[in-house]
Amino acid sequence: MKDDHPAVLAGRASQAAASGRRKEEWLDLFAADGVVEDPVGPSGFDPEGKGHHGREEIAAFYDKTIGVAESLEFLFGDGFACGDEVAFTGLIRTVIGGHVIDAEGVFTYKVDDAGKIVALRAFWEVDRAMATARPV
Repeated sequence: MKDDHPAVLAGRASQAAASGRRKEEWLDLFAADGVVEDPVGPSGFDPEGKGHHGREEIAAFYDKTIGVAESLEFLFGDGFACGDEVAFTGLIRTVIGGHVIDAEGVFTYKVDDAGKIVALRAFWEVDRAMATARPV
């Protein structure tokens, strides 16, 4: 994977801003019509499974997820950059409510010509992640 690939750069910037709890910096990485699907499909975060579209919905997603976490760590082992996208494999470790939860999966970032994120898609299973919950 090329470290200077635009989607890799945007993905890593997204991860750094999210783990650093820098909301405005994270939001500024997205195109105006960007979408976040985390996880992909229906979930407690997105009951209809249609994703969070545009800055206002993405900001609300941040507030419900990243914003309430005590910490967030991206432990990605590998990635595959193709076209205008990258897919990282690994896990996101979240500390919330005094518990550690590991969401293992595939996490994709697609960028536009300006390097802005047009789609962040996270393929992970809620039940599988919740089964990893353990006290800090």
